[in-house]
Amino acid sequence: MAIRFHWRLPLGGEEAASAAAGASPSALPDFAAQLAFCRLAERCGIDSLLTACGFYMPDPIPLVAALGGATRTVRFLLAYRPGLLSPTLFVQQVNTLAALSGGRISLNVVMGHSAEEQRAYGDFLDHDERYRRADEFLEVCRAFWRGEGEVSFSGQHYRIENARLKIPFASPDRQAPEIYLGGSSPPALAVAARHGDCWLRLADAPEALRPQVEEMRRRGIEVGLRLSLVSRPTREEAVAAAYALLDGGDTEFIRQVFVQGSDSATMTSAFASRESHWLTPWLWNGAVASRGASAICLVGSPEEVVAGVLEYRRIGVTQFIFSGWPNSQALTYFGEEILPLLRAREENAS
Repeated sequence: MAIRFHWRLPLGGEEAASAAAGASPSALPDFAAQLAFCRLAERCGIDSLLTACGFYMPDPIPLVAALGGATRTVRFLLAYRPGLLSPTLFVQQVNTLAALSGGRISLNVVMGHSAEEQRAYGDFLDHDERYRRADEFLEVCRAFWRGEGEVSFSGQHYRIENARLKIPFASPDRQAPEIYLGGSSPPALAVAARHGDCWLRLADAPEALRPQVEEMRRRGIEVGLRLSLVSRPTREEAVAAAYALLDGGDTEFIRQVFVQGSDSATMTSAFASRESHWLTPWLWNGAVASRGASAICLVGSPEEVVAGVLEYRRIGVTQFIFSGWPNSQALTYFGEEILPLLRAREENAS
């Protein structure tokens, strides 16, 4: 199985703001810049682009509709939260996106990491109950995608009676979208094993990940990692670029949004104190406090980055979601210098 690579779609204004320390991207979409990034991803061999959800960014569903209609091959990994929409309406919207884009839609189903933000959307469930609701939500969604006729469901959080949708999930090779689920708590792992095609988590040292990766693979679930990339022609240049990230970012915004009041086991682990920021010779988490949990970085020359990716592959990881600073430059370097080298190593190994 070839390793699949995804990338985070930049927010509006992010690329221009990246040069200014502490500058925050706009919550408004920047369609021209984001479309250019999508087309760059297509040229660089990226499988899909992650469109995240939250109060500080546009709603991803109309954004994906617009970008999907103007692109040809790149897929969109749509992040959305159960509880914002009924499962019937959600499936209707996802199937519509698939019809408009030729089936280029996957789902990153997320539960939210902040109880405060969830309450702002009218959701007052606690952490574990949000996962129980997600289990029901995805059970209803899966019933629609199986195409077995009318859907009825009666649970604690959803009651659906005789639901019918005329629009199917239109894809040349799938009857339903791939579903990516994250989280490291017991309820998160249970929902991922029950409904997921791929379990996502933040990167850590391979040996720390190995037990959970092996368990998910035994259950037939792929494993993907979310992390960032800092690569330069030499290790010395890459390490210097990584440490330069400490001068930028927005520590206060990250603290307020991702640390204070978070009930996510994943977030708690990402921001926990460690003796060293170097988890391996090529994995560094020094920028997490100012850049966010996904700023756990793969750092090094192209050869070192490839070695790190293949080390994850050896324990069973088959997918990666990257980002970088500036995002377009990191993507271009990955597509030109890293991905060809990695594909050659994969071919030689087979």
